[in-house]
Amino acid sequence: MTRFRRAYRDVDGQRVEGTWRHIFVRNADNYYLTDLVIYADGAIDTGTGGLTDLNGLAELVRCGRVATTLNDGAWASAHHLAGWRFAEASCAIDADMLLGEVADEIDRLNDRPDSTDSCLQAVQTYLIDATEENRLRVRQRYLAIPEHLRIYALGDMDNRDWPLKILATAIGDTVESDYEDEVATPELHAEAIEYFRSRELHRARASTRIPADGPEQPGTATLTLYQGRQEHPGTEVLQNGYPAELTIEGRAYPTVAHAYWALSTDDPGWRGRIAAAPHVHEAVKLAEQAPRRPGWPSARLAIMTQLLRAKFAEHPSMARTLLATGDARIIYTALDSAYWTASGQQGSNWIGRLLEVIRAELAAVDAGISLPVIHGAVPSASSETRGPT
Repeated sequence: MTRFRRAYRDVDGQRVEGTWRHIFVRNADNYYLTDLVIYADGAIDTGTGGLTDLNGLAELVRCGRVATTLNDGAWASAHHLAGWRFAEASCAIDADMLLGEVADEIDRLNDRPDSTDSCLQAVQTYLIDATEENRLRVRQRYLAIPEHLRIYALGDMDNRDWPLKILATAIGDTVESDYEDEVATPELHAEAIEYFRSRELHRARASTRIPADGPEQPGTATLTLYQGRQEHPGTEVLQNGYPAELTIEGRAYPTVAHAYWALSTDDPGWRGRIAAAPHVHEAVKLAEQAPRRPGWPSARLAIMTQLLRAKFAEHPSMARTLLATGDARIIYTALDSAYWTASGQQGSNWIGRLLEVIRAELAAVDAGISLPVIHGAVPSASSETRGPT
């Protein structure tokens, strides 16, 4: 199963999601370990040159180019890593299993039901209307699950796929087992039906369960803060470049951004020039020319935290705007820094995360919850990182 191994490719500037698994490809009598990469648009890279699709993969399997059988004594290679000869070699999956697994991956990449999902949907239909037609649909979809994945269909490694096997088997027919085959009886069918009813009841309870300390996921839609105009009018005040005067060590800064960049240097002259810059982008350009303080990369997150706390402490209306975002995840894209924002694949979104923390602190105050003071847990900050004075 490959669902946790991620890959992608760019197509005309668009990211196409994918996943991958190991396979052996065969060239003459030699085998080569490579990656089979599967993409959401149905394209498949077998490592044999160019992209193909599911039908093309089936043909490569049929002709043995993509191997699902291994010949004893054949030479095998993992490129630039190792080489060996097969002895008592066997494949864990056959051609049908491989093709079924790949088809499932394409469905999952497109948020469509895979063969297991389709089978479980058929079970739900049968529980509502237990006709022979609906039972046969369960059987058909159970058999469509790649054989090596059937034991995982229920996510229950105690019962494995036994309840599904029972429903998929007509009363009076034999149910194959790893231990001892049994004949499907009305009692076994009734037990399987009860298993699925209990399973659904348990899943329904689990889905509505709220942990003792509160919900696990936000109940409010994600809020994205863009450069300039916002989707939600009024939230522009949450940006670091929005006018929100801060006073630190007797010096006034027009925005959080001005204060952050001024504090990044210990040269008083540069600090004054940065603080006086009429626009944020001019403050940034000045700061780029100024010398950084020793240890700044390691300290900058703490500085930003204190500056944001100061901003919302000094500007209650902005604090109310932040509180009004509820428990929404905040995605900050108003800068070109992958460290501070969620922009790009490597974005850390630190400003968005800090806004969520400070929002929680404000919510605690509103709820009358005092934050515990743990003496000695945090080293004493310098006067420059204590916020406004």
